[in-house]
This record gives sequence, C-alpha cells and structure tokens, in this order.
Amino acid sequence: MTTFLACGVALALALPGAAGEGKKDTGEGQIAHMVFFTLKDSTPEGRQKLVDACKKYLTKHDGAVYFAAGPRGAGFDRPVNDQNFDVALLIVFKDKAAHDKYQDHARHKKFIAENKDTWKTVRVFDAVLPK
Repeated sequence: MTTFLACGVALALALPGAAGEGKKDTGEGQIAHMVFFTLKDSTPEGRQKLVDACKKYLTKHDGAVYFAAGPRGAGFDRPVNDQNFDVALLIVFKDKAAHDKYQDHARHKKFIAENKDTWKTVRVFDAVLPK
C-alpha cells in the first residue's frame, strides 16, 4: 500500500502542470483521493473485476491529473504494510472543486451502484497535497 501511494502521489506531483505552473493560485492544493476496497469475493477474479470497473467508470474525469487502480501488491509484507484491502484506487485531482464534481458525476454514481454489493468494506482517504 505504501509503495502504491508513494509512487502514485510522486508521479502526480511530477506531471506537467501538476504543481500548478501558469495557473491562478486559488489557495488550494491538489487532492489525493485514495480508496481501499475489501471485497466479499477476495479472489484474483474478484479483484480484477473491480479494477476493470474502476477503469471503466472512474477514468478521464474533468480535473483528474492522475489515475491508478490495482490489487494489493504481493510481497509487501513489512509490519507497516496494511494487508486489510484487496483493491486500491488513487485519483489525484487538480483541486477540491474537481474532486467535488467527480463525487456527483453520473459515472461515479453508476460505479457505486453496480459494485457496492461486492464490497465488504470501503475506506476513503482524501488529502490536500502541498504545492
């Protein structure tokens, strides 16, 4: 989990325009939207099905500067590695307004409606990334 997040956040910050070059300073940073799903069907097939649904419904939203979804990595078994999830989702938005628009978008709502019955638990972490 730590490696997935660190790589995703580092990549998002390194993307052209990620630091807000040439854009008006609104006083907000980028928003890292991290979601960790524990599935009722914790099989490779169940995990892949959710990853595919993330890619179908949660990519290419306005204001998203980075997207990644994938299963928990095998071999990350240090004591600090959280093993209590099956699929991780990371979307970095240019600002909170883009995050809020995504939350209300029809494709996001359809993703939830079509997949919520497969989830045992969902944990959401939203963070403001420094400029």
